[in-house]
This record gives sequence, C-alpha cells and structure tokens, in this order.
Amino acid sequence: MGFDTNEDLARARSWIQAADAIAVLTGAGISAESGVPTFRDADGLWRNFRFEDLATPEAFERDPKLVWDWYNFRRERIATAQPNRGHKALVALETRKSEFTLITQNVDGLHELAGSKNILKLHGDIWLVRCTKCAAEWVDRRPSLPEIPPHCLCGGLARPGVVWFGEPLPKRVIDEATQAVKSSQLLIAVGTSAIVYPAAGLIPIAKAQGRTVIEINPDETPCSDMADCSLHGPAGEILPLLVT
Repeated sequence: MGFDTNEDLARARSWIQAADAIAVLTGAGISAESGVPTFRDADGLWRNFRFEDLATPEAFERDPKLVWDWYNFRRERIATAQPNRGHKALVALETRKSEFTLITQNVDGLHELAGSKNILKLHGDIWLVRCTKCAAEWVDRRPSLPEIPPHCLCGGLARPGVVWFGEPLPKRVIDEATQAVKSSQLLIAVGTSAIVYPAAGLIPIAKAQGRTVIEINPDETPCSDMADCSLHGPAGEILPLLVT
C-alpha cells in the first residue's frame, strides 16, 4: 500500500470519524479497480477512433449507429464489473453520517449497485437512455441494446444519457454538488485525476470554504498540494481502513 505513513492514515480516519457532514468526489480510478476500462482504454477497432468520432453531439448527429455501437461495447464491458471494497466502504460511511453526498464523475452505476443512496452523477449514467425528440428518459440495463440506434415510443431517436464532450454538465447537478461541498466539513477525493472541470473545481471550492480535503489516489494529481492529507494507493485498500 502506498500511503505515506500510518500517521497519515490515522489522521484521516480521525477526521472522518469526527465529521457529521461529508462530501465524496469519485473518478475513474475507483471503478478501474473493478475492471471498468476508462473512456480512453479502448480495445481493437475503437483505438482507431478519436473521442470526437464517438462522444460528441456532432458525432451522434453524423453517425448515431457508430456512436451506439461504441456505447454498446462499453455497456458490455461495464456489465461484467462488480462494486469493489472501495464502493462498499462508501456505502458503510453513508449509513453513519447525518449528511453525506456522493458526487461521481463515473457513468457505470457501480455506486448504486453497491448500495449508495445520495448520489450526484456529474456526467450522467450509461444505463440511462434519453429521447432526442420528447426528452423522455428510461433505464435499460441490458448489456447490449438489440436495436441500434434505439428509438423512443414517440418515434424519436434515443441517445445515451451521458454528458458528451462539448456539452455542459446539468446545472442542477453541479449546483447541488457545489452546495454539498460548501456545506460539508470534509471532502474526500477518490480516484480522480483532478483535471476534468468543473468536477475538479470542487476541490478548490472546498479549500476556499476552509474544509478539510483528503485525497486517495495511487498517483500525485494537481490537487495533491491542496489536500490536507494525500493517501497514495488503491481506493479498495485504503477506504475500508478509513471507515472501520
């Protein structure tokens, strides 16, 4: 395990135990430990495509079938993954705190599968399907959708319920995430590279409010210098030690 000292671990644990209001920000790192490939970890054919060809509004308008083929591939890969000990530790932490908000950049649904309740999904949900005509939304957890591209009952073309490159985050979600960070006593940043905004901006917001920040990541990130404590190692190993 890679955290610097046992003192760091004990300090972080004591902060977590003392806090009544906690916000957690999770990124791709926590899901990678469950075998979920990151967006850029494409295999085979998909390595030949740029994200502009697969995950932008322009790409969908140009070739919705290609985009859905890509998302079917991602759904199939994610469907085999299970929540890890890091996901489960956050569920346990939520049950112990009067105020707890889980803010995630991940679209894989593993936090929900683990049992987390109060989740803000900054980048949407890969299992959500949205009509481009009437804006109806529905959940479809089949690993691969048989009709590509899918259509709504109204006849409209449906798209994945995720935030694509070039699209703004849902205002309600980012506003609620910002408020959760401001009203918390402690922010835990887990498995996030801290380079994708506006999610990465939640960390300096926490610091500006005088909140304690704990970072859990195998590597140094741009937010490491802002963290009151950086624990370097896998979330699935470190989080259970902090929650016990």
